[in-house]
This record gives sequence, structure tokens and C-alpha cells, in this order.
Amino acid sequence: MLNKQNLIKYFENGIKSNANLKIGTEHEKFILNKDTFLPLKYDEENGINNIFLSLIDLGWKPIIEGKEETIIGLKQNQQNISLEPAGQFELSGQPLRNIHETCSEITTHLNQMKELSKKHNFILLGLGVEPKSNLDNFPWMPKKRYNIMKNYMPKVGNNGLDMMQRTCSTQINFDFISEKDMIKKFRVLLSLESLGTAIFANSPFSKNKLTDFKSLRSFYWMNTDNQRTGITPFVFNENFNFETYVDYALDVPMYFIERNKKYIDVTGCNFRNFLNGKLDKIPGEFATEYDWESHLTTLFPQVRLKKYLEIRSMDACSWDQICGQPAFWTGLLYNQDSLNEIYSIIKEWDNNDRDYLYKNVPKYGLNTKFKKGTILDLAKKVLKISLSGLKKRNYISSNNENDERQYLQSVEENLEKGLSPADILIDKYLNKWNKNLLPIYEENIF
Repeated sequence: MLNKQNLIKYFENGIKSNANLKIGTEHEKFILNKDTFLPLKYDEENGINNIFLSLIDLGWKPIIEGKEETIIGLKQNQQNISLEPAGQFELSGQPLRNIHETCSEITTHLNQMKELSKKHNFILLGLGVEPKSNLDNFPWMPKKRYNIMKNYMPKVGNNGLDMMQRTCSTQINFDFISEKDMIKKFRVLLSLESLGTAIFANSPFSKNKLTDFKSLRSFYWMNTDNQRTGITPFVFNENFNFETYVDYALDVPMYFIERNKKYIDVTGCNFRNFLNGKLDKIPGEFATEYDWESHLTTLFPQVRLKKYLEIRSMDACSWDQICGQPAFWTGLLYNQDSLNEIYSIIKEWDNNDRDYLYKNVPKYGLNTKFKKGTILDLAKKVLKISLSGLKKRNYISSNNENDERQYLQSVEENLEKGLSPADILIDKYLNKWNKNLLPIYEENIF
């Protein structure tokens, strides 16, 4: 029978050797009809299911759900394509050694999708929020868990359905070599999550209009469910460790459990009771490790712990920024000198500092005032530390020309101009595009 020590051991089993640290990148994108720019439905002609079938013809294996045997995702070796609530595709990449491999994986996937777009008449859009359509324009995908979530979300926040259907993000996963290393990296990521939001902000539009936000996606997340999202200040407590994260996860309300290929709605119940066989909706049923893994996927703080650490604060971006997202964090976390340097900066901050950034950066982006300057000032300083870390890692590309710093070139150029992707889009919208968003579906697709 599963107990609390098993749950702690689950995280301990994620510890890797220093020589075996990997990078995992999860990248979402909108799939839209090329003629109407509307999200594709699952069963329509040239819809999501047809795209899945074409990918299966190219070697991907289907992930099936329920007695209906609905295709809800694909797998190929250690890569997965998962289906987000409104048909967004997420590539969950395999754990890789360096950014060269990561960028190659992303490029291969996007090229494959672009080739299929000719057959199925769609475009791929990399933005944090789809800029034109209303919520009613977004379909629901036939994944059983989404039925439970879409009914629960409006009870606990104002923008949960917007988050599920109208947003795309990039998440990066990092390993740790010990509990102590996990704590240090967790604190760095959680302190700088808003910096990632600012640098890669890419969602200033909604419903065909310019909003007050640089990252509207981040604002939606703030208004989704405060019991499972946002900043987790206990990470900075002196006693923080694997066990205290277990305690946090045990008390976050559950969504569902899966039994006999069916999802059972257990919204509002906590895993602690489930662990003890005291779940009112399914009395006498005890939790399994699979239940624990599933529950962890329904916790949505800005940084979350699984058998690795996952930073979740960045908007989806266009091609010139995607590889820069994992590169930025890798330079900070996977070189010890850089990790120590950045930790010495953030350890002086308190929870009020982090909360302030979390609440203000989605609106003001790089212009957010912080300490005696702005987030832009901090971003330039942190980028130098990241570049130094990548240089010291010294992973050279297969053509023996460049190390991993090449993937931050676009980020470096933007910060020198004081711009995020959102700032660039806003300038185009107000000037070049004459407040018309249609050009975005030509200039910003993959």
C-alpha cells in the first residue's frame, strides 16, 4: 500500500548523476485553418484526427483512450505529442544533453508539421494567446479528463477556460543531482520565473484587440485556480525539501482518478485522504503510484516538481525564440559557477519581491520597475550569466562552429533594444499593420 515515504521516494528517484543531466522541452502551438484562422475541430475534414493519422503514417504510434479507442496523442521513442484542450499540439521532447540536440528535435518536429500543413490546409501559430478568436470559437477535444476540468474550472477562477483553450506555452525540464541541488535550482527558477515571462512575453492581443498586457496568458493563469497555480512561497522556507513538497501536493484538491479506462470525478477531494483510503466518492479505494503521477500533472505552479523541475512561466514563441528558451535556463542551471552567481543575487529577495514580480510583469513586461531599476536591467545582467554558463559548458555543434550561445542571439538582440516579442508585435500592430491583426497569420506562423 502506498504511503507518504513512497511519495518522498518517488522524488528521490529523480536524482541524477552530474554526468547525466538532461534538458526536456515542451512546446505548444495553435493549429488553425489556413483560410478561416479558426482552431481545428477533432473530427472535421482535415481536422485533428486526420493530422494524427498522417503522423501515424510517418512512424508515430497512437496513444488511445477509452473503450472508443480515441486517438488522444502520439509517441515516438521518448517523444510525445499531446493534445491540449482546444486542439493545441504539444511536443514533449525527449531528455537531451544539450541545446543543439534540443533545437534539432524542435526543428524536425516543426518541419514535419509544416509539410503536413500543405496536405491538411492548416497553419501553426506560436503565440501565448490566440489573438483573434472568441472563447466560443474554440472546440473541446475528446479527452475524458478535460470534461471534468472544464466543469470545475469556472468554480475556482474567472479565466480557467481561457487558459485551457486560448493559450500556448513553453515548459523546460531540468534534472537535479541531490535534494540540496533541487532546492537551489527550484529557488532560482521560482525567483526568476517572472523574468522568463518578461523576456519571452508574446501575448498582447485578445479578440482582435490590443490589451493592457505583454503576457495575457500569464494573467489568465493568475485567475485560474489559486490552490494549484502561482508562486509557492514555502519553497523558500528553511525546512523545504522533498517531504514538504509532498505535503503541499497531498493537500491540493484533486481533479480525477482513472479506473478501468474511465475517469472518475473527485474534484475538491485531497490526495491525503485518498492515500488513507478515505475518499468519499470512492470509499475503500487506495491510491497507486500512477494516481500520484497523474495528480502531479494537475498541479500548475510557475515551477513544479516531478522527477525533475519544470519551469512553466513562458509564452509560446515563434521559431527564432523557441531554442532560446531552453538555452537561457540551461546556462543558469547547468554550470555551477553560473548557478552560484545567480543564487547569490536571488537569495537577497523575499516573498514580497517575488509576489510583486509575479503580479506586475504580465502587464508591464521588461518595463516593470524593480529595486533600483527595471526588469530589463535585471534581464541583461542575468543573460550575461547564462551566456557565461553556456560558454563554460562548451557543447559545440556538429559542424564544429558554435557553442550553445548561438541560440540566445535573438534574445540578446531584443534585450539590447529593450524589447520582448510582445513589444515587437505591438509596434507592428500600431504602425506597420495599421491596427489590423490579419498580418500576424502570415508573418508569425512557423
